Amino acid sequence: MSAHRAVLLDEALAALALKPGGVYVDATFGRGGHSRAILERLDRSARLIALDRDPQAIEAAAAIRDPRFTAVHAPFSALTRVLAQVLGQRGIGRVDGVLADLGVSSPQLEDAARGFSFRQDGPLDMRMDPTQGPTAAQWLATATEKQMREAIARYGEERFAEQVAKAIAAARAREPLLRTEQLAAVVAAAVRKRETRREAGQNPATRTFQALRILVNRELEEVALMLPQALAHLAPGGRLAVISFHSLEDRLVKRFMGAAAKPAVPEDLPIRASEMPQAPLKIVGRIQRPTGAEVNANPRARSAKLRVAERTAAPLDPAFLKRISENEPDAWRS
Repeated sequence: MSAHRAVLLDEALAALALKPGGVYVDATFGRGGHSRAILERLDRSARLIALDRDPQAIEAAAAIRDPRFTAVHAPFSALTRVLAQVLGQRGIGRVDGVLADLGVSSPQLEDAARGFSFRQDGPLDMRMDPTQGPTAAQWLATATEKQMREAIARYGEERFAEQVAKAIAAARAREPLLRTEQLAAVVAAAVRKRETRREAGQNPATRTFQALRILVNRELEEVALMLPQALAHLAPGGRLAVISFHSLEDRLVKRFMGAAAKPAVPEDLPIRASEMPQAPLKIVGRIQRPTGAEVNANPRARSAKLRVAERTAAPLDPAFLKRISENEPDAWRS
């Protein structure tokens, strides 16, 4: 297994604008590259709370024996609950920064037993938390052809989703699809008949595996639930920094930050420009991508994008927070 590299490490640290005595959240601990670097820049009065839904990541976090650091086994959609648990009610709202590194980690991809990768054979699992929910194999065994087609098209952005879904349905009728190698072969056969112009070096199964992983782990729903919680708990001047790896995630982050960076327009128009309320977030800088040197050292970083926003002193509009915290994320993510 190759050494884990934290993506956009220097850029993420700069984005957080770390205060030595601040309180910070690493919403996706992974193997701790970002957390360790953050702790090195904080003083003795600071706190760092890390979350991860993967039990193996939490086991790795136990190696950090630092009284300023707490790791919690939870998805980042549980941010509010975790902050209440760790900081207590008096600490809520005093977080100086939240960093979220979305997507699957290198250790997860490289462990064949986790079933994330088509590059090595393993059980068709794909769960970031193996203690929760159905596996990819279980979902494929019961999903209709239409459900498979829609999921592969939406989450994998696979233009041959219909052909792939038909091929999977035909294959599972012959034998259960239980292994990554089986699924990769079925998808490759369906796609290669129709297209060879993929991204350089991209396996034909890439988009289908991405789709199943996102579906099984409810990744987009997790992001949609986490973002408004992060906003609600940021102190004025606190930073929200999000690293995404594919267009679906990045679109969610971009649209959320854009929505929160627009002031709520009062109903009693017209008003003076000086009376326009301040938005709860302001965008900080432009989108950041890894350097060529980082991509050469860690090819998996090539699609990473970092977006940053800062909490203003404006009161948080309860109606805005309610709208995006409950069942209406489609209003800004669609």
